[in-house]
Amino acid sequence: MSYGKHFNYVKEDNIGIVTLCNPQGFNLVAGDVFFKELYEIQEIIAEDKSLRCVLINAEGDHFSAGVDLKFLLPMNSQGIMDNLVWLQRLYSRWQEYPFPVIAAVQGICYGSAVELILGCDFRIAAENARFSIPEVRFGLSPDMGGTARLTHLVGIGQAKRMILGCDEINAEEALRIGLVEILAKNEELNNVAMKYAKKMANLPPAALRFAKKGINVANESSVATSLLFEEAQSTFCCGTEDQNEGIRAFFEKRKPQFHNK
Repeated sequence: MSYGKHFNYVKEDNIGIVTLCNPQGFNLVAGDVFFKELYEIQEIIAEDKSLRCVLINAEGDHFSAGVDLKFLLPMNSQGIMDNLVWLQRLYSRWQEYPFPVIAAVQGICYGSAVELILGCDFRIAAENARFSIPEVRFGLSPDMGGTARLTHLVGIGQAKRMILGCDEINAEEALRIGLVEILAKNEELNNVAMKYAKKMANLPPAALRFAKKGINVANESSVATSLLFEEAQSTFCCGTEDQNEGIRAFFEKRKPQFHNK
């Protein structure tokens, strides 16, 4: 279903699929309309309590060539101060949802597009994918989570290599350093991504929610804090209908039916 100039959004069973749909324009991150459409889709996702996973992909040969540089030409410090916090939250919001968000990436994935997928829970790349964060070349520094999330994901050395050196890396290198988690053959990318989406969409919702939150807490805080969160989530999950259903289904060799949200 066509949603706007830059995105399609459809729902297949309990999986939401967000698709960049401007391949003729290299799926550029093209200013206010792009971000407004993304926000509106995120609002739809937030209100749909039946969703269990979201998949982000793109039409055409390339995921996205990043920000449209024409959008940056009239920008000034006041414009950044007025808008950047809201813009940053668009890419951060994927972590607020109580279910996994998967990015499926083919071809070019540059700049702001890398920052977009860094906000997802994990990334699947086609073998032809290429990644770069070239902002420094244009007198800028990444400002939509690039320095923050990339450093957490691949480590300080590789983050400096990509950001300070403006290095382009291929899919195999991205897998090696931890920028992506899974590689797929070019023609199988969306099938592989959908397979993972369906797999996770059929897991117990509450357990999935707490596991995602627990990993995020562990990544951003102390071991003591993480263990405290594990105590709280385990207190909630143990003895729930879904936990008992999962165990019964295992012993009865049948597909479980989960209900908790």
